[in-house]
Amino acid sequence: MSKAHTLNSTPTNWQVKRLAPALGAEVTGLDIAKVSESDIGAIWDLLHEHEVLFFPNQNPTTDAHVAFGRQFGELEGHPNLKNAFIDHPEIFELAATQGGIADEWHTDITFQSSPALMSVLHMVKCPETGGDTMWSSMDRAYDELSQPMKELCEGLTALHDALPHNRPDKTAVHPVVRVHPVTGKKGLYVNEHFTRRIVEMNAEESDMLLRHLTKWVSNPRFTVRYNWTPGTIAIWDNRCTQHFVVNDFEGERIIQRVTIMGDKPEGVGEPRWQPHMRSGPLSATSRFDRQLHQYLHVGKGLGGQMDG
Repeated sequence: MSKAHTLNSTPTNWQVKRLAPALGAEVTGLDIAKVSESDIGAIWDLLHEHEVLFFPNQNPTTDAHVAFGRQFGELEGHPNLKNAFIDHPEIFELAATQGGIADEWHTDITFQSSPALMSVLHMVKCPETGGDTMWSSMDRAYDELSQPMKELCEGLTALHDALPHNRPDKTAVHPVVRVHPVTGKKGLYVNEHFTRRIVEMNAEESDMLLRHLTKWVSNPRFTVRYNWTPGTIAIWDNRCTQHFVVNDFEGERIIQRVTIMGDKPEGVGEPRWQPHMRSGPLSATSRFDRQLHQYLHVGKGLGGQMDG
């Protein structure tokens, strides 16, 4: 399932420091405003190996930030958040003092049929203490599931929506286990922020499984925690990670971010079961199936993205 990929040697003047057993590395010795095509290839290789990378002491201009992100693919603005700069619609800014604290585990924009592939974040300003960000490796989380749980999850899909952005009508269905298109690794692909329902289970069963999986991915064994300094650039692979902002700080915390357009998540195979919805006449409990019914039978008429 993995695509052919040519490995690029890491330049000898770069220093790469692994930050946790599960994922994460800090890279120094380069200027992101002056990277070559081969440097970008080496960064891709490091990203596939470490899943999230940090480049301290960069302090890029807005132009340099956007230009750097563009070397990894086509950029897209956030569908529900305000762009920061008229001249650069691809970049958006979040200031924590204005409510921009992503303190739930999530993979970015999974309510779209083709979620973001990766993000390039510039930490413009941060408090001296607090406000760390944590990332979790979804392939590590998958690998440590029991074999029966792996086989169950591989046959399931899940409904995601944009309710946190006040758009519950924006929906997409993705496999519960995603296969990375480059590394071929399997990883869990549900998150507490955007995932609403296991499609093939009834609402009670879905709630039970999602509670287990969304708690499971936050196990410290699968995570890295990064303490920011202003001017740091972070890149993460949105196809195999989740992240969480630790909301324990006071003062300003300002980020600017560009997002590389994604691809359609592919599972291990086709779903093993049909979508499950309560049969019989409508009742009070029919509300648990309403959103799934709208996705399957109404679709684009209510904003759903029919991708499978």
